[in-house]
Amino acid sequence: MPSFTFANILLESNPRSENYPGLYCRADRALSLNPQDGFWMLTGAGTFDFTTYFNSLSVMKLLKYTTATHFRLHIELRGSACTIMQTTTDQFSKESVPVEETAVHLDAGDDWQSVDVDFRITDTTVLAGFVIETEGAVELRNGYYELELSDDPHDVELVLATTTFKKEGFVTGNIELVRRNIVESGEDIADHFNMYVMDNGRTLDKETLDSDRITIVPEGNVGGAGGFTRGMIMALEQNPPATHVILMDDDVAISPESIKRTYNLLRILKPEHEYSMISGAMLNYRIGEDQCEDTGYMGPRGDFLPCKPMLRMTLLDDLIYNEMFEPSEDMRTALYAGWWYCCIPTDMIRKNGLPLPVFVRSDDTEYGWRCKPEFITMNSLCIWHMPFQEKYDAAVERYQTTRNPLISQFTTGFAPESDFIYAMHNKLRLELKKFGYTNAELVLDGFEDFLKGPRFIEQKGMAERTFLAANRNKEKLMTFEELQKVAENDPVLKGFDIRKIDRQLIDEDSPRTYTERLVDYVTDNGQRYIRTSGDGYAVIPLMGWVYPAGEIRGKQKLVVLDWYARKGAIRTKDAERYRAIRKRYLRDMRYYRAHAARLREEYAAARDKLTSIEFWKDYLDMN
Repeated sequence: MPSFTFANILLESNPRSENYPGLYCRADRALSLNPQDGFWMLTGAGTFDFTTYFNSLSVMKLLKYTTATHFRLHIELRGSACTIMQTTTDQFSKESVPVEETAVHLDAGDDWQSVDVDFRITDTTVLAGFVIETEGAVELRNGYYELELSDDPHDVELVLATTTFKKEGFVTGNIELVRRNIVESGEDIADHFNMYVMDNGRTLDKETLDSDRITIVPEGNVGGAGGFTRGMIMALEQNPPATHVILMDDDVAISPESIKRTYNLLRILKPEHEYSMISGAMLNYRIGEDQCEDTGYMGPRGDFLPCKPMLRMTLLDDLIYNEMFEPSEDMRTALYAGWWYCCIPTDMIRKNGLPLPVFVRSDDTEYGWRCKPEFITMNSLCIWHMPFQEKYDAAVERYQTTRNPLISQFTTGFAPESDFIYAMHNKLRLELKKFGYTNAELVLDGFEDFLKGPRFIEQKGMAERTFLAANRNKEKLMTFEELQKVAENDPVLKGFDIRKIDRQLIDEDSPRTYTERLVDYVTDNGQRYIRTSGDGYAVIPLMGWVYPAGEIRGKQKLVVLDWYARKGAIRTKDAERYRAIRKRYLRDMRYYRAHAARLREEYAAARDKLTSIEFWKDYLDMN
């Protein structure tokens, strides 16, 4: 049976590994890197457990999805005497269990000694790893997991496509990591890999950053959907054609080992799993051990939901939960993989077409639903992404997330159990209750642009123009210093002092009685039927999905703050503006009910055109 090196034992030297060492090794002693020689030092007598997010082996999933039949650890050590043993876990493990029968003892010595440990696997093994028990300082290098396969590995040509708009700080660092650790690695992947960086802002230095197998592609601002689509087309048309393309966000930090393991996983998939998407996890850029999402689904009320709860990847029981989780039947009806890191077979693109031209948001969710693949997730396949709450943008969350899911549903049948009209209504009402009239109008802008039909969205450049318009029209934010100056001249905000505001005050809410809840619901916080001018002010978060109902009720003004960005705005209750927006909404809904059937037919008829290579090449000026 052929042998196959699947994963390197990963020990990185960066702020993330220093702040969250439990992602790599759990130990009662420190690990340090010898930068000159590239080996690692276990710095004293102790126990070093590598049954971790990056250094355990996903045995259960490898047996399920791949042709792997046997597992082996190779590692080289020198220094003090030590013992190396396999570890194992089952579905309820909170600690790894050493497998005593696999123990290998090494005497102290100044020469490198190679150790190979054949793993012992049972029907209940979820993760396997290894532990090193040292009697003093030990150095290690060249560790990897080797698999025995029942069949020869497949040929894979892998493309990494990322789309960026003025995120040089992230992108240039990732390009350098890929160049150094993949393109110049000398490993098999180096000869079967290309990276395409779609530069929507035309701010990257192509002459400096272009290199063997890394290409900067300057283009117009066509959004994530346009950039990723161009990457797909380039993957299809390169020579030799790519078999798979990874779509990856620009504002992320990467570990090149995740890309290598994705490539290796693709090479050993069983035939029945070769048509799967591999969905990499989004870990929190700020809290590097926390996993936010790996797969998601559309809820019945039209919201984007993660399948799994927040998990901490330094906890063994969370690693096991992460591996064993199976989406429910409700989730499977509208399952998707986010394009922060998603690997798609190019045969799937040929069969199902290209994404819809929606600029940003819901392009990945619709495409995952349209293709209806099996999704494979696995510990260690990930990126680190900025948390969504630190990136709140009304142009996206009010305009784009109103318009795009409706376009998607009418064009391809996306998420048929999800009510995007309800979602639109809920966004609008939330903004109106919080006096966010400007952003409420953005919701209706998105809805009305959907009502214009497919001929509107298919116009070249329209996606960019509408997004830029949404950015111009969204609520304008002030710095905290500017906001304080405005507040000092407003008698209603007497006493407001940004220096005395903290996160607790911003995030708190007050309870309401049943009667108060009923009155607030019927009157939309004193703006409908029974109108009140309000009194005083409240301080609340900027994020649109937050509803501090007890804090806002009865107030005349709201100070909305984004403490991440140190910006905010002052809103004033305006019953007349509320009434005008409600009137516009009711008019739009009458039009929608009268024309929904026609719109559904027109969008569905445009599907083949909007997802075709011919349309996109013209749209992207590739001709």
